[in-house]
Amino acid sequence: MKVEFVTSKGDTVRAEAEPGDNLLRVAQAAGLPLEGTCEGQMACSTCHVIVAPEWFDRLDEASEEEEDMLDLAAGVMRTSRLSCQIVLSAALDGLAVTIPAESHDMRR
Repeated sequence: MKVEFVTSKGDTVRAEAEPGDNLLRVAQAAGLPLEGTCEGQMACSTCHVIVAPEWFDRLDEASEEEEDMLDLAAGVMRTSRLSCQIVLSAALDGLAVTIPAESHDMRR
């Protein structure tokens, strides 16, 4: 399956994924600046992405804990999610997300 990331510079990066993959790991494997400091434990917001509106309603609803972490993220939009909480399925083939300009990977 395919996932499309739009960088803060407007470049499109297409990545291959398998059903069951975590969107954060797919982005990191593609070299994108999503740090994921807490390694998917929902203790940070460094993997924040903005889901394209046409895809947002196809995702499982965000938990209260995820919503709390998104309150701490910079550049949050109505369709913001934590990429560590998006588990890919065949129904999400072609998912498109934007990486906020505020995203930096301090591991680099």
